[in-house]
Amino acid sequence: MNNLNARLAERLKQIRVERGWSLQDLTDTSGISRSTLSRIENGEVSPTAETLGSLSSAYRMTISQLLAPVEAPFQALVHAHEQSEWQDPENGFRRRVVSPPGGALSAEVIRCELEPYQIIAYAGPSRPGHEHHLVMLSGALTVTVGDATHELSAGDCLRYQLYGPSRFQTGVDGASYMLVLL
Repeated sequence: MNNLNARLAERLKQIRVERGWSLQDLTDTSGISRSTLSRIENGEVSPTAETLGSLSSAYRMTISQLLAPVEAPFQALVHAHEQSEWQDPENGFRRRVVSPPGGALSAEVIRCELEPYQIIAYAGPSRPGHEHHLVMLSGALTVTVGDATHELSAGDCLRYQLYGPSRFQTGVDGASYMLVLL
């Protein structure tokens, strides 16, 4: 297991313990099985993007807030080579934190890459009403927010507030996009 995954496993266990939750409490809140949660917290497996989404919803934290203490501390200037990247090889997904949240600043910018023929679905937002601005850089992406489906290509911008489930799907082309979260 690499160092980032080991720190992430420790961080996820720390959050659960600080809240006084058992693995069963977290299972009941997140919908993730006890055995999967245990394997993640013990560093036996790395969580998928969907699992991190479920955990962020259960804890009412953004994925970046879950990962932030695992990554480098807040800096005003973050050079490209210093930006942390998390990968979900199972879903062909890479997530690079371009501007990590910190201090009194709430907006964050995330660069995402999703390989061809992939689907990532989230059951719900970490914070109801969380504002997203998705800017397509290249490729094609089908984004479903609640009951609305949007077909995006390079240069398109989709703005939305997240209250329910969301889904990101690629076809023959992968997708590269930026997410601005407010």
